[in-house]
Amino acid sequence: MSAGGFDVGGRIALVTGASSGLGDNFARVLARHGATVAVAARRVDRLAALVADIERDGGKAVPVTMDVSDPASVAAGIAEVVAHAGTPDIVVNNAGVAQVKPSLDLTEEDWRGVMNTNLDGAWRVAQGSARAMVAAGKGGSIINIASVLGMRVATNLLAYAAAKAALIQVTEALALEWARHRIRVNAIAPGYIETEMNRDFFKSEAGQAVVKRVPQRRIGTPADLDGALLLLASDASSYMTGSTVVVDGGHVVNSL
Repeated sequence: MSAGGFDVGGRIALVTGASSGLGDNFARVLARHGATVAVAARRVDRLAALVADIERDGGKAVPVTMDVSDPASVAAGIAEVVAHAGTPDIVVNNAGVAQVKPSLDLTEEDWRGVMNTNLDGAWRVAQGSARAMVAAGKGGSIINIASVLGMRVATNLLAYAAAKAALIQVTEALALEWARHRIRVNAIAPGYIETEMNRDFFKSEAGQAVVKRVPQRRIGTPADLDGALLLLASDASSYMTGSTVVVDGGHVVNSL
């Protein structure tokens, strides 16, 4: 358990996109620090394994089927969280997809697929969770997982970069509106973080060239985001709302 202001013991957390990658780690960290975690994703089989791991380590978790691109699924998922765990105090809006393709080749389906998950989906989960918090008469912390690509761009990631830039603006707008409800809305903007999906790439020659552009000369690990997560999830950030915390080894401030 964490001590002092970083404690999330006894709180209820919802983590979307929890079936792999960063979402999996966010869920484990929050559970390890005392929160009851509702882990949400489309891949229910992987959620079951995650819940089993968390419970084996002495934590508490419940699986929730949720497709953030489907408004009905989001509404049903949040209702399930409230019914089985309680109204969330912490929401980690992590579900996301990437479409790596030259912008001249992007189709309407490509564009909408990324936007519907990374931007619209985050909005749906934030709004649904905030409505539940207001109805319960409690505040909370919503943490949107943005990206340094919301601040700077890379080739062949137009839709992803546009969605993450918009998500940072959504974070600030919701923070402004919901402060009176005691709901804080902040974002984490990770740089390159090693996951099972990109591990092989960063071992390649092209991947190593990317690493050289990071001032710390390394790729981050999911654990590098733990501090920012616990800061924003806990009372340690009680006077923070509308902020975006960049965790990228200095990449976003590197010279052009």
